[in-house]
Amino acid sequence: MRRLVLFLALSLTACLELPPQTAGRPPADGSSAPVYTPQEAARTFTEVSRAVTPRAIEECRRRTRDVNCDFRIVVDPDPRAPVNAFQSLDEDGRPVLTFTASMIATVHNPDELAFVMGHEAAHHIQGHLDRQAQNAAAGAAIFAELATITGGNEAAVEDAQKIGAVVGARSYSKEFELEADELGTIITARAGYNPIVGAAFFSRLPDPGDRFLGTHPPNAERVEIVRRTSAQVGF
Repeated sequence: MRRLVLFLALSLTACLELPPQTAGRPPADGSSAPVYTPQEAARTFTEVSRAVTPRAIEECRRRTRDVNCDFRIVVDPDPRAPVNAFQSLDEDGRPVLTFTASMIATVHNPDELAFVMGHEAAHHIQGHLDRQAQNAAAGAAIFAELATITGGNEAAVEDAQKIGAVVGARSYSKEFELEADELGTIITARAGYNPIVGAAFFSRLPDPGDRFLGTHPPNAERVEIVRRTSAQVGF
């Protein structure tokens, strides 16, 4: 069951994904987005990565103990991969921040790219993958126990475990996103980029509102966190 729960938890870590119909949409203010050539996109990604990585490492080492802070930032080689960025761990426990090529092409400026990097790094620094897996395991155990008490057979208990894992993994996902937005703002600013400009990326994310068991908080709440934190760090 542990492997099943862990898979369900980690499968929910796609963080800043845009649906196909939203990718490439002009900003809400009507301004036109720059069109990056592949060479320009690669250069911008490299420059931002070099600026953000040391600041993320500093924050990680300052805020954690016995945590691997050797961030690796990579590009998903699949050209068909949707617009997305997410944090994961490799086999050695090293934090990996993965960006799809379409994600890099979608950002409108280096500040947005830096903000997304800072946000994903913050997930690792704040231990969100482990906390999400723990919540998923707890949810699976509770739902399985309820199914057993009510006389469920083996299949019913297994189904209850799956549902419980999803419910558990999502139980604090909104809080995790806001925590990552706050620390991501600090990392972005210390890397020399403007987090308020970077947070304009949210204008192209469909607003999830405040849905029960939704994985992301309302966009307005996220922007407010960025603005408040930016003021604290001098932006």
